[in-house]
Amino acid sequence: MKLTADYHTHTPYSHGKNTVLENTAAAKKRGLTQIGITDHGFNHLLFGLKRKNLSNLKNEIKEAEKITGISVLMGMESNIISCDGDTDMRTSDLENFDIYLCGIHEVLKYKSFSDMYNIMFKNYAAYKLGKKPSQKVIDLTTLAYINVIKNNPVDIITHINYKCCCNLKEVAQCCADYGTYLEINTKKRHVSAEELNLMASTGVGFVINSDAHSAERVGDTKIAEELLAEANISLDQIYNIEGRLPQFRFAEYKKSRL
Repeated sequence: MKLTADYHTHTPYSHGKNTVLENTAAAKKRGLTQIGITDHGFNHLLFGLKRKNLSNLKNEIKEAEKITGISVLMGMESNIISCDGDTDMRTSDLENFDIYLCGIHEVLKYKSFSDMYNIMFKNYAAYKLGKKPSQKVIDLTTLAYINVIKNNPVDIITHINYKCCCNLKEVAQCCADYGTYLEINTKKRHVSAEELNLMASTGVGFVINSDAHSAERVGDTKIAEELLAEANISLDQIYNIEGRLPQFRFAEYKKSRL
């Protein structure tokens, strides 16, 4: 299995180790044709991208493209901040980006205390205790994912079910309906082979991403290959391998709306 693009990489603009150029050069060395620079969203309290740095980031991306000759997409791994489907990517921010990732993280400024309590605290507490959250928390987490997908032109949901629990089939079906891809993350194993099969049964599309925080991990596929060896899904459902590139909904949204 040969990766064509890696859409989830971090730089020092959040808490990655290597520069945009170093990540991009690593992608080229591994034979990729496209890379996403997707630092943590604005509301991440420890490692969030700063709006004041967007211009510098954009310039570094342009320079990396010029030097390496491969496509570099400016993106962000935005954060779900409410059960109503809000993220920390404002409408006014959209024009600055080429790709829109979104996921759940724990150290965030949420829209309300209730959102923080239900999305983060309840899920994280259960995770730390090695327990499954209550059905109410699972339902609210599922609702948060679904509302985000319906209300925002999100291209990729990142590391679904990592330190949180949702109804995977319902979220996957929503992704399939709206043209959002689910990530198979190779930094951490966030779903089982059985869960991957369940999501794939909806017809949803997947992308394999490294979630690299250092250049040496850009393009890494090890965990994905192990997972796929245990699962029973068609590689045709993975859209960034074997020379294929995904068709992202955010690009279409920008053409029609911005």
